[in-house]
Amino acid sequence: MRHLVRPAQYVALCFYIVFLGFPLLWLISASLKSSGELNSLSVSLIPQDLDLSNYSAALERQGLVRSAWNSTVVALVSTALVLLIALPGAYVLARLKGLVRGMGVGWILVSQVFPVILIILPLFLILRTIGLTDSLVGLTLVHTTYTLPFALWMLQGYVSSIPIELEEAGSMDGASRLTVLRTIVFPLLMPGVVATAMFSFVSSWNEFFFALVLLQSPENYTLPITLKMFIGGEGKVALGPLAAGAVLAAIPSIVFFSIMQKRLTGGLLSGAVKG
Repeated sequence: MRHLVRPAQYVALCFYIVFLGFPLLWLISASLKSSGELNSLSVSLIPQDLDLSNYSAALERQGLVRSAWNSTVVALVSTALVLLIALPGAYVLARLKGLVRGMGVGWILVSQVFPVILIILPLFLILRTIGLTDSLVGLTLVHTTYTLPFALWMLQGYVSSIPIELEEAGSMDGASRLTVLRTIVFPLLMPGVVATAMFSFVSSWNEFFFALVLLQSPENYTLPITLKMFIGGEGKVALGPLAAGAVLAAIPSIVFFSIMQKRLTGGLLSGAVKG
């Protein structure tokens, strides 16, 4: 029976990959079908006739490229801000004891209790007071604020898993605190940083509700808001262009994940050597 375990594992893995990838395959298939085929009763994964007009319609109708640029800027800047704030904060939460850590953990837990619908009104009023309602800057700050607590929680778990004896050994060898952090802690923390960056990026990239409330000008729309425009006021959906727009919208996040995945592997190997 043991010789059947490995093939069974590969078969299960293949089924799992197909299960995860099927929605994307169906989306790509829908983006290549004509409107007549999409509205027909016959269901087929492979398009009968390839129709690339959906992609041209998606790019021309709703300013998809501009929205993609807005989403990219907001997601990258908010991710950078989250990491810049969360890294030192997570180190403090993981290493310090007492009241400071207790207050920090309490703030993180409390911030995750409230649903988005309860905090959007105070956020809107604050941003309106400082003149950042219809602004990508305001949306970036909101994404940073909303993602920061969970990023702190993720990173402090990674920091806690690093033995403090490694830092003490570096200090005994004459290294300064900054040198210890740069040469010992940060390389071991790289997988956590990459995972947190992925989470922050995808949270900002896919966020819809904050952008819907805060943005009014079409030139400031992000991708989720622009894709919503393919649904008419009476519920009529331009299914082909919507599918094409969704496929195009997925490309930047896939590229980002592929780049960060290499960083994640490099961080794991670096951490193994440093440890």
